[in-house]
Amino acid sequence: MRKLTAGLFHAIDGVVEAPNLWQGDAFDDELGALLGGVMGRVDTVLMGRKGFTEWKKDFGEGGDPYFGPFINGVTKYVASRTLKGDIGWQNATLIEGDVPAFVRELKAKPGGEIAVMGGISLVRELFLAGLLDELTLITHPVIAGDNRRHLFQPGDPTTQLVLVDMQRTSRGNIVSTYSVRR
Repeated sequence: MRKLTAGLFHAIDGVVEAPNLWQGDAFDDELGALLGGVMGRVDTVLMGRKGFTEWKKDFGEGGDPYFGPFINGVTKYVASRTLKGDIGWQNATLIEGDVPAFVRELKAKPGGEIAVMGGISLVRELFLAGLLDELTLITHPVIAGDNRRHLFQPGDPTTQLVLVDMQRTSRGNIVSTYSVRR
């Protein structure tokens, strides 16, 4: 069974949306090495529509010399209720039908690690469906402020987690990886 992971940049106040607006100078060499390690393990990426649209624009033509080659070369599956047909990015396929059922089947196939990238709603959906094996929160020492999305919402079920790993970076980021307590 393939491992399904997700990682999100996270502000102290719980905000996960639009880290480019509040991350500031908190990104450091240790986070770069951590993300490089993820890119070395992952051969399949799951994306939500919004993340897909933004990343296709930012990285689809090559873009960033560090992340661009990875995201362009990796197999990508996109969850969307609004996109149709050919979604026009190399190695990207639209998920047809029930997303959790698709992910269950994908996890059962041979391959490397699967990562959810670029999709807060998708991370939440797969977590609540019991499909996410590990969730990494990269907590930056910043308060992002109101009117931005959090990963979990009022009414979500109480879920006990286990801390799998934790590290502190030189700029004060806390990288915490959790799994669901079984």
